[in-house]
Amino acid sequence: MSEVINVEEIFASKVFTRATMKERLPKNVYKEVTNVMDRGGELSPAAADVVAKAMKDWAVENGATHYTHWFQPLTGITAEKHDSFVSHPDESGKMIMDFSGKELIKGEPDASSFPSGGLRATFEARGYTAWDITSPAFLKEDATGVILCIPTAFCSYKGEALDKKTPLLRSMEAISEQALRIVRLFGNDGATKVVASVGPEQEYFLIDREKYLKRPDLIFAGRTLFGAPAPKGQEMEDHYFGTIRERVGAYMKDLNIELWKLGVTAKTQHNEVAPAQHELAPIYETANIAVDHNQLVMETMKKVAGRHGMTCLLHEKPFAGVNGSGKHNNWSLTTDNGVNLLDPGDTPNENIQFLLVLACIIKAVDIHADLLRQSASDVGNDHRLGANEAPPAIISIFLGEQLEDVVRQLVETGEAAHVLQGGKLDTGVSTLPDFEKDATDRNRTSPFAFTGNKFEFRMVGSADSAASPNTILNAMIAEAFCEAADVLEKADDFELAVHDLIKEYLTDHQRIIFNGNGYAPEWVAEAERRGLPNIKSMVEAVDTLTTEKSVKLFEKFGIFTRAELESREEVLYEIYAKSINIEALTMIDMASKQIIPALIKYSKSLADTVIAVKEAGADASVTAGLLKEVSEKLSAMKTALVKLEEAEEKANAITNAKEQAFYYKDVVKEAMEELRTPADEAEMLVDKKVWPLPTYGDMIFEV
Repeated sequence: MSEVINVEEIFASKVFTRATMKERLPKNVYKEVTNVMDRGGELSPAAADVVAKAMKDWAVENGATHYTHWFQPLTGITAEKHDSFVSHPDESGKMIMDFSGKELIKGEPDASSFPSGGLRATFEARGYTAWDITSPAFLKEDATGVILCIPTAFCSYKGEALDKKTPLLRSMEAISEQALRIVRLFGNDGATKVVASVGPEQEYFLIDREKYLKRPDLIFAGRTLFGAPAPKGQEMEDHYFGTIRERVGAYMKDLNIELWKLGVTAKTQHNEVAPAQHELAPIYETANIAVDHNQLVMETMKKVAGRHGMTCLLHEKPFAGVNGSGKHNNWSLTTDNGVNLLDPGDTPNENIQFLLVLACIIKAVDIHADLLRQSASDVGNDHRLGANEAPPAIISIFLGEQLEDVVRQLVETGEAAHVLQGGKLDTGVSTLPDFEKDATDRNRTSPFAFTGNKFEFRMVGSADSAASPNTILNAMIAEAFCEAADVLEKADDFELAVHDLIKEYLTDHQRIIFNGNGYAPEWVAEAERRGLPNIKSMVEAVDTLTTEKSVKLFEKFGIFTRAELESREEVLYEIYAKSINIEALTMIDMASKQIIPALIKYSKSLADTVIAVKEAGADASVTAGLLKEVSEKLSAMKTALVKLEEAEEKANAITNAKEQAFYYKDVVKEAMEELRTPADEAEMLVDKKVWPLPTYGDMIFEV
């Protein structure tokens, strides 16, 4: 019989929650802490000491021996340095366990060993981690024991952001301040802040660990660099929402338990479209907590997979020819007195506050489409964006039939006199219930889609941090709110001014609205006609960070300085070049040491067979023909291998980060494809017992 799990009992059992703080802190300290969490400010040193002791005592009671400042550097993953609570023995020789407010609030990791884009040199090593009081501390248990993890921001000695969290927190304050100006214009004086909420869905692959360990490309690059398609892929559409296999189900159960203990609201689980692909979706949370939790989700997915003899692959495109994985970023805005600014209500044509918010978002996405595209750019996502399962590289907004009709009326006449309704769903079966349909359909081909009371940004890559897209979303929409508030706060006739502004924004920026098929080739031509940017790769998107438009946006709200943006630009070029370099070197190694030797061995076997058959007086033409084909693939591989080695050598000689990144994109990647093609063709010819690597069929259908 299956173990009974009491979710209410285990949920957040490893988290230093508000309830735990209320239980363990003096009333005055608890009040001070929650006031800072909700309204900003700094804890007094005395209160920090009290919180630190309570946090340490709670952690030690739960088995913790160490603590760490848990942060998110520009590597895109998390970092931690463990310090024990051990202080010094007392006079009797008994060990004292200690943790001060100063240690809670501030840490000092080496800032020169993380990507900094030139902000920190090796001789400028000092950096600081600062406690993010709004994201709760938690306990992480692994082979090192139980560790108290304190979510922190990471900055240089001079105050520059060296992480993903600091800009996100800055952007959250910016959008809260500007959104408050909007809601106050409509009479909401009770709200004290507006919270950006995020629900990042997480797609992933699971494969058998033994097979994973036989694939150097998966180990070093996270994706298969060689591999012919399996006889069956996803064409039968039988995996999506299909019955979850026992082994995967056991994994999902353990994953949920681990995440619930960490306070992660894991809610939905199902098979995704591709074989061996799955998805987990949480409930919405405040943006910075959602980003923290998504990092924990990815880390926990990998850890739990190992317990089940599997490996979790988070690369956006681990297998060619089947769907890749994304991280659909569901984003909304809510006041702290319960008003969702993206809820259109039953009559959105009459909901003027919603229409103004919508018009501002449409304006922001149109003006900063290039930045939004950049926020979803990473090396792996270049293989996914624009493919049949993913949004195209062109940014557009899907509103649905109802809102598109409202926008059309407002643009044409300045008034929206009516609104489309969903009507009843009629199944034609008497025993099935009739119910009200949503007012609009969904569009899975849209990169930025309105889905009822939120926007779903579908372009974000599965392995990427959700911090960057949400930082940029918050920043660009804060700008639009600010510009609207600047106009409306000075208006003599608010009602007339707000109607005029909505019409102006929708008219000027309607080109970004597209409800059609984003996968259709006709859309590419139409988007070009509209003047929408089509940025096809990560490296082509990088310099959007440092345009004058972008610098002005970020500096206006103190989210990034020009220097911080330039450093990130440098880091991104370096990450791209290093990633493709690793892939190229892995291909060279696999081709030289595994695939080509296997082909030579198989060719000899075929040649020996041809001789033996001929000597026996039989027809050896079939074997001879196969030998010829294999020899041709072998020759093509050797030629392509030499070309890739030469391209690699030239790439490594380039010292300018941008030039090097573009050389890897334009030359090295092309040489990699030229090497892969004959190798994949050879795989279809060679005896399976001779082929040195687990095949696609072995990996994605045998979990």
